[in-house]
Amino acid sequence: MPDHQRADARRNYTRILAVAEEEVATHGADASLEQIARTAGVGSATVRRHFPTRRALLEAVSRKRIEALSDRARDLTGADDSRAALLEWLGDVVAYCASARGLAATLAYDGPPPDPVHDNACSAALEEAGVPLLRRAARDGAVAADVTVADLITLAVGIALATEHHPDPAARADRLFRLTVAGLSPQR
Repeated sequence: MPDHQRADARRNYTRILAVAEEEVATHGADASLEQIARTAGVGSATVRRHFPTRRALLEAVSRKRIEALSDRARDLTGADDSRAALLEWLGDVVAYCASARGLAATLAYDGPPPDPVHDNACSAALEEAGVPLLRRAARDGAVAADVTVADLITLAVGIALATEHHPDPAARADRLFRLTVAGLSPQR
């Protein structure tokens, strides 16, 4: 939120964001913008002025989680086992997506490519954070050279979206993630 906004606009932004966090936690990415406006005590136009798109609102709600995942990637970058570090971070991404309703939808690469004004900042931040982990794992021969962070985020999003209505989405997402990493062949 720009610092040059009037005090009442800053209060509205803060109130809308707090309500949106609760609504997204309860209803996921499909939380009603009208309900958010009503609960925040503002008009729908005020919500849209601060958050011109649903993705902009979801990104604002997810910002702290994305920062935590980015910090986690930086913390793991110097780990001895580059493959384990990459998989630990990716497991964290899957766990966050499965437990934080709305986050997977925020990271999804769906629809037409976003315009520069409404770019997918959450995915971009995670991609930037994950590149050093992936680059090091690829250099060590632990990951195929053609794998991208966007591929990994897409897998995490797919797992989270596939499990969001499961009675225990976090456990199911973790199982599917481990299956993805291990592959279908039995251990020898």
